[in-house]
Amino acid sequence: MSVCDDLLLCNYRKCRVKLSGYTWVTACSHIFCDQHGSAELSRSPAVCPACNSTLSGKLDIVRTELSPSEEYKAMILAGLRPEIVLDICSRALAFWTYQVYQERLYQEYTHSKAEGHLKQVEKLYTHQLQSKDSELTAMKGEVTSLKKILEEYKRKYSDLSERLMERNRQYQKLQGMYDSMRLRNITVVNRESCAEQSQEDLPGVFGFPPGNSFRFPTVRTPPARCFDGDLNSRPFFCTRPSEEPGNPIFSSPGNNQQNLDASRAFKTTRM
Repeated sequence: MSVCDDLLLCNYRKCRVKLSGYTWVTACSHIFCDQHGSAELSRSPAVCPACNSTLSGKLDIVRTELSPSEEYKAMILAGLRPEIVLDICSRALAFWTYQVYQERLYQEYTHSKAEGHLKQVEKLYTHQLQSKDSELTAMKGEVTSLKKILEEYKRKYSDLSERLMERNRQYQKLQGMYDSMRLRNITVVNRESCAEQSQEDLPGVFGFPPGNSFRFPTVRTPPARCFDGDLNSRPFFCTRPSEEPGNPIFSSPGNNQQNLDASRAFKTTRM
C-alpha cells in the first residue's frame, strides 16, 4: 500500500473514513466504502449519495479492490495497446486528482465554517467579558459602599457600646446606693422594733403600773444647740401625775410616795 492511499476517504457525508479493502467507484468520480456503497448503490435506479446523479449504465458503478494482488496487476492491462494503457492511466489519475481536489474543498469549507464559529464564539466571549467587567466594576463599587456602611455601623456600635457601659456603671452605682439605703432602713426598723420591744418588757416607770395602755405621744423635738439663740423658746413644766384631773391611774391611794418621787420637772424647748 502506497502513502497516497491515506488521502482517499469515503465520500458519504456521515462516514468520512479512510478507505481500505474493497470500495465502490461511480462514473461521477465518487468513491464509497464497502458498507455504504453496498447499501446506497444497490437500489434501482441507483443514485450517487454524494451528487445525486443517476447511475443507470452497466459500468457506472464498479466494485474494486484498492490493494489488488500481483496476478491482477499483471493481467488487467495485458494485451492492450500503449495508448489505451495511457488513456486508462490518465483517467485513473484524473479520478485521483478530483478526489484530492474535492477533499481540499471540503477541508477548506470545514475550516471556514470553523473560523466562522470561532469568530462567533470570540464575539460572544468578548461581549460576555465586557459584561462581566462591567458587573465586576459595579460590584467593586458596591463593595466599597458596603465597606463605608460597615465602618459607619462599627462607629455607631462603638458609640453605643460606650454609652451602654456608662449606663451600666450608673446603674451599678444606683443599685449600690439603693442596697445601702435599703440595708440602713432595715437596720433602723430593726432598732426601733427592738427599742419598742424593750420598752414593753420594762417594769412600771414613773409610777405607771406594768401593762398600762396609756402612752405619751411620741413627739420628738430636736435638741437645743448651744449656738442656736432662739429668744422665743420658753420652758414649761409637767405637773405631778396626781394633780392631773380626771386621771384615775395617778390618783390611786397606794402610789402617793411613788408619784411624789416621779414628779420631776422636764424642761423642753419648743421650736
